[in-house]
Amino acid sequence: MSEILKTVLKAARELPAEELPDLIGQLEAAKATAWARLTLQSPPEPLHDELLDVSETARRLGVSEDYLYHRHRQYPFTRRQGRKLLFSALGIDRYIQTKREF
Repeated sequence: MSEILKTVLKAARELPAEELPDLIGQLEAAKATAWARLTLQSPPEPLHDELLDVSETARRLGVSEDYLYHRHRQYPFTRRQGRKLLFSALGIDRYIQTKREF
């Protein structure tokens, strides 16, 4: 058991009864803060990005390759290597995530 928790338990045993509601409120605030940190943590992003071709990107987005060729400029994760059209895998994942939130 941590020293902080031991101190809190000692306070719960020894504080006058009229001070216990304040202690309980402070404990609930600490508990809510801890839960918020646990639930709001996002998974770590992969450290490297991968460039995907048109067919894989179309599959991930659920569109046709023709659609993607004609509308690739509307996607912020489009990359060009010469004449080759590529797409950022991390950008696609972020795009899909933002679309789910709406």
